[in-house]
Amino acid sequence: MTSANLLPPSPITPTVDFDKDGVQHGFLRLPHSRDDSAWGSVMIPIAVIRNGDGPTALLTGGNHGDEYEGPVALFDLARTLDSKDVNGTVIIVPAMNYPAFRAGTRTSPIDKGNMNRSFPGRPDGTVTQKIADYFTRELLPRADVVLDFHSGGKTLDFLPFAAAHILADKAQEARGFDAVKAFSAPWSMRMLEIDAVGMYDTTVEELGKTFVTTELGGGGSASAETIRIAKRGVSNFLRHTGILHGKVEQHETRWIDMPSGECFSFAEDAGMIETMVDLGDPVEAGQIIARIYPVGRTGTAPAEIKAKLSGILAARHFPGLVNAGDCVAVVAVPE
Repeated sequence: MTSANLLPPSPITPTVDFDKDGVQHGFLRLPHSRDDSAWGSVMIPIAVIRNGDGPTALLTGGNHGDEYEGPVALFDLARTLDSKDVNGTVIIVPAMNYPAFRAGTRTSPIDKGNMNRSFPGRPDGTVTQKIADYFTRELLPRADVVLDFHSGGKTLDFLPFAAAHILADKAQEARGFDAVKAFSAPWSMRMLEIDAVGMYDTTVEELGKTFVTTELGGGGSASAETIRIAKRGVSNFLRHTGILHGKVEQHETRWIDMPSGECFSFAEDAGMIETMVDLGDPVEAGQIIARIYPVGRTGTAPAEIKAKLSGILAARHFPGLVNAGDCVAVVAVPE
């Protein structure tokens, strides 16, 4: 008997029937007793659009609550998708970490849980862990393909890209990169994570599912262009998998890699950041890509952040003030 078999059932109750044809809008209801509601619940919106026994796609946004392209695209898709246009099942959760999404914060205001560091979760843990557990044991086993939208939130800004991970299972890896190509973002990333423990991505891939993620901008908002990329991308993803009728609307995409930890630069000092390179600009190894000014007094020289490898700037710190340990830049290598 595995440890998963020893866990109690999930406390989350869906108000939708995953095996029923048609369009359903409902909730994942998680009991949450609190000061203002003794028998209260967290009500996570969910839509299920089903037509027969074809493949199943699980589409998610709001893994972090301050990232908006995914929720906008998925709330819109849930509103407009007709079951007659579907072959199989589309499960849409526009805001996974719903408490964080409602608060506009990266982590949950209830338990400070970072959803994307809480997997596989626990049914008897914190609110965030309980949501993660429900995805791990109830939703992911139903899915064949998974798309999880991200952007930079309030603290990072990215080139708009779709991504899949370099994996030991090369057949699974190839399925992911084929789906990234079909998503057709302006940039496509072969991604290396610097901290994969507890990630939704890791759990999805360990279950053998085809997984695509995105980074579609940042700054705690969304632009008309990044929302267009998200809407077009999710439709293309579903067409590529055969779940949605129609052809993929292919747009030019440029491939970039994150080959090692040398891609990342971190602040060693707190202060005010001066960005020296804009997103998409070429950089050379050793080039100064940012400076961090001490702000306690005048006359002190800034610390210099230098690129460790040549490529293009794929991400940057967004707010003007940084703390020691903050990621300030990511350099990716064009193929």
